[in-house]
Amino acid sequence: MENYNEWLALATTLKLAAITTIILLIIGTPLAWYLSRLESRFKVLIEALVALPLVLPPTVLGFYLLLLFSPMNGPGKLFQDAFGSSLAFSFTGILIGSVIYSLPFVVQPLQKAFEQLGNQYNEAGAMLSAGPLDRFFNITMPLTKASFITAASLGFAHTVGEFGVVLMIGGNIPGETRVLSIALFDHVEALNYETAHYLAGSLLVGSILLLALIYLMNFKSEKAIKVREH
Repeated sequence: MENYNEWLALATTLKLAAITTIILLIIGTPLAWYLSRLESRFKVLIEALVALPLVLPPTVLGFYLLLLFSPMNGPGKLFQDAFGSSLAFSFTGILIGSVIYSLPFVVQPLQKAFEQLGNQYNEAGAMLSAGPLDRFFNITMPLTKASFITAASLGFAHTVGEFGVVLMIGGNIPGETRVLSIALFDHVEALNYETAHYLAGSLLVGSILLLALIYLMNFKSEKAIKVREH
């Protein structure tokens, strides 16, 4: 990084990705469990809403969230009245946008893992008088650990790479909403290709290392499960 602003953008990016991932695991896990057990004709509609950020252009999502976060409208006005500051163009605003935009990257791997796991292990735990939370934390989570690793990694990586949603909701405020992808865009616009190459290369190498780590951890987790099963 060539100057203080780039380090600040890196710190904002990592902070945004880390908090977003934690929130996504907290709200995405029960949602994925609910969907994996839901037998209703409305399940398809709920799944479509969860997956919507996968196909919706980020600028469209960012535009509507910007309208909602405006002090002139409901959620934005409530936030302004409660905290005395605008939700739009704030770190809290881009955090909410990031959670919505990265939601399917956490929910879908977990839902698939819960569906593949089936009910037999939970039924066995129930026969041994284990409560629902006991069964989830001591049976379901250990058996689906690889999917939790994948979901958390994908949520983190996807948030790091966000551009359209963050730019629409948060603008480009150093130390508040300016993340690495926006810093990269700034340098390209200014024809500062040397720094742009440095930032883009750092994101590329970081993404490759993260994916390699995901595959390595999944490989070790699946190998451990096979050893236990035999």
